[in-house]
Amino acid sequence: MIKYSFIIPVKTINDYIREAVPKILEIESNGVARDDYEIIIYPDEVNNEFWSRTRQIATGHCGPATKRSRAIKEAVGEILIFIDDDAYPERNFLDILDSGFTDEQVKAIGGPALTPPHDSFWAKVSGAVFLSSLSGGNPERYVSRGAKRSVDDWPSVNFSIRKTTFTELGGFDSEFWPGEDTKLCLDLIKKYPASIIYDPALIVYHHRRPGLRKHLKQVSGYGLHRGFFAKKYPATSRRFKYFLPSAFLLFVISSFILGWLSQNALFGQNQIFKIISYLCLFGWVIYFLALIKALFDIRRYEKNIFVALNAVYYIVLTHLIYGYSFLRGLSVKNLKSKLR
Repeated sequence: MIKYSFIIPVKTINDYIREAVPKILEIESNGVARDDYEIIIYPDEVNNEFWSRTRQIATGHCGPATKRSRAIKEAVGEILIFIDDDAYPERNFLDILDSGFTDEQVKAIGGPALTPPHDSFWAKVSGAVFLSSLSGGNPERYVSRGAKRSVDDWPSVNFSIRKTTFTELGGFDSEFWPGEDTKLCLDLIKKYPASIIYDPALIVYHHRRPGLRKHLKQVSGYGLHRGFFAKKYPATSRRFKYFLPSAFLLFVISSFILGWLSQNALFGQNQIFKIISYLCLFGWVIYFLALIKALFDIRRYEKNIFVALNAVYYIVLTHLIYGYSFLRGLSVKNLKSKLR
């Protein structure tokens, strides 16, 4: 019997898939290989590569959400496991799901996506950015930490859901990418409150973006969609922490303006202006201390000091780019995701 279906959307069969599928096939239980799962890969076009228990199904050019939603008709498993093409699970992955889904009230389970130990130096820097709540907001998504608990939003890089529930919800809202997972989780908790569980033991390894430009491009997409969702779907996206990078961006711009105005004698001698300048300086001190705290947080999980140190200036740029994109998302009337 097939209990689980791994669902992997991808544009073309690539080196990540060639790594991920053999890793999935290594899944075991107490040293014995498991055979109660299938793997479905959804590329635009199929090729002649073959792996056991694996199907390729051509989709044509469409987004990941559309590809994943096809699992409603084509997957055999009772549980759908959504995972990205550049990610792969721990060997005990299905054992963790076996335990979690024994509770019928649990409709979906998510776990952390760790940076693979063999990732490149700069990919590890990109991953390290998210290891502190002061830099990434949700470190439990990137490292195994905290207690098992209910959550209301989880990314589809490591997200498993009952097929009956997924079918009932109508799949992913294919209008969004990224962000389709946030919308699905919102629909799910409206119908079944507290039904999504975070399990820190449910681990996948997720390759990070190698290089600053690719990292910031990814962050920009996150910020754009979160800003739009804060307006359209406020229940899980209109939260204080998501607005902080935009506040920091405005603070930086204000600081430069104050610095320029301070050169003018009229402003420089004004008492109110001086008070504002001192408050601005105090703000920079607070931010600097937050960066130090973030560095210590990162060092709890990242042993390479050079990776951690480089992550610090990545954090500053991440805040600025995310903050700008978040404001853009707030301002657009209708957001249409651009396919790769």
